[in-house]
Amino acid sequence: MKKQLSLAALLLAPWLLARAAPTVSFDWFEYTGKDEVFATPLPAGSYRNPILAGFYPDPSVTRAGDKFYLVNSTFAYFPGIPVFESSDLVHWRLLGHVLDRPSQLPFDGLDISRGVFAPAIHHHDGVFYVLNTLVDSGGNFISTAKNPAGPWSDPVWLPEIDGIDPSLFIDADGKAYVLNNGAPDEKPRYEGHRAIWMQEFDLQRLKLVGPRRVLLNGGVDISKQPIWIEGPHVFKKGEWYYLMCAEGGTGPNHSEVILRSKSVWGPYQPYQDNPILTQRELAKDRANPITNAGHADLVEAPDGTWWATFLGSRPYDGVNYHTGRETYLLPVTWQNDWPVILERGKAIPYVAPAPKLSNDHRDVMPLTGNFTWRDEFDRRELNSAWLQVRAPKQNWFDLAATPGRLNITASAEGLDGKSNPAYLGRRQQHLTFDASTSLRLPKESGVAAGLAAFQNGQHWYFLGARRSGEAVQVFLEKKSGATVKQVATATLKQATDAEIKLKISGKGRDYSFYYDAAGWQPLLENDDGSILSTEVAGGFVGATLGPHARLEQ
Repeated sequence: MKKQLSLAALLLAPWLLARAAPTVSFDWFEYTGKDEVFATPLPAGSYRNPILAGFYPDPSVTRAGDKFYLVNSTFAYFPGIPVFESSDLVHWRLLGHVLDRPSQLPFDGLDISRGVFAPAIHHHDGVFYVLNTLVDSGGNFISTAKNPAGPWSDPVWLPEIDGIDPSLFIDADGKAYVLNNGAPDEKPRYEGHRAIWMQEFDLQRLKLVGPRRVLLNGGVDISKQPIWIEGPHVFKKGEWYYLMCAEGGTGPNHSEVILRSKSVWGPYQPYQDNPILTQRELAKDRANPITNAGHADLVEAPDGTWWATFLGSRPYDGVNYHTGRETYLLPVTWQNDWPVILERGKAIPYVAPAPKLSNDHRDVMPLTGNFTWRDEFDRRELNSAWLQVRAPKQNWFDLAATPGRLNITASAEGLDGKSNPAYLGRRQQHLTFDASTSLRLPKESGVAAGLAAFQNGQHWYFLGARRSGEAVQVFLEKKSGATVKQVATATLKQATDAEIKLKISGKGRDYSFYYDAAGWQPLLENDDGSILSTEVAGGFVGATLGPHARLEQ
């Protein structure tokens, strides 16, 4: 008769199993970006676009005193919604995240491009507010903090509104209003027919009150069947209330439009020269194009100048891009009391005159231009650049057990799973880059570990190593759609505790994969990496790269 486990042993069993799981030890990770468009030295008094390169979409900005604060979408990545601080709108320091506790929001089962869409940040009377939508798993919510670095409150749900893209406007009389995108108050006339709604908001109770009304039905001119009116913001300058929205969808036809009224409730009249930002009319074969421009937010600087943050993308062939939707900055000019971000027919500049604001950007992580970023894993806490896929249920990485190394406990959850694989991803911020690492496998077999290049659960590469008898097999897996294919292998003869070095290099569409054997040796070169592009993979995120460890069957 089998001996039964005691209750204490049963309770301890999951912990014991987790402790017994094999661990992979990473010594360092290095990322180097080398885009040609960033190679020219930056002239004095200038800044580079994008200001946040890589997957930093849907920027929203606010000002508190002489500091600016900016947030971005993170969809189903964790931690969620980064909060940046800047004194000059160009150099941004990551303070923390609104969603830094796995208990705050449920991400399980969500595809990577679901989750938290388009946050909006606001500051009023010493309190910071972030409104957001958890798509497919809860709806609209608001979080607050007195310190933008956190802690941020647990989400307060706003069940009275549907749709996406909530934002906050607080008038001079203290009245507050929540705007958002939702279905129209009629049967939709065409695919993509949406409306912008507004409702009064009680800041003390964090509750919507009063009637909910449509401010804008369809878009600037509903007779032209505009699609996906979204990302609404109301702000006031002088005697005018301005309603600014994105229109045309988040792809190549993306744009920003503006309307105004003498009353916060409207009616809002459109600017005759809309859109105030777009790149859709430019030649598709232009050099170094920036596309998809839209989803803007405006902020007034202490010197009275106005600036716009917005998203855009940098395709390498006019269509495909792996760096996602990035954050850009441009000055706003006022023409007959209308704000204009960029005149029609003009291309977004990669280099522009910088705001004339004081700045202190010491110790700021590089976020644009060409740079090398290296993590020696010599800190007590994980570097804030790292992301996880969905919120973790348990901590599977450790920086303390072996100082100067990152230990990852291998998981049975793969990159194509619906939970939290043992993968740390860093944003791909360049069209041309190298990403490399050095690792030690556990002595036992049954573990695969290395570097992943990840777009979503159906589109990724895994450059890994596993024990094969007395040798080590280096392999490359590629997933594009339903099937995982092992596309290349090589065998290394080396000591059990020897370091294994791996590298992924990208240049536009071409991805190459290397291992170190008395120098870098190609495992596979110039593979078609367009599986990592948003155009091929679908969704709204950019590619990430980083260490991954997986238990094998």
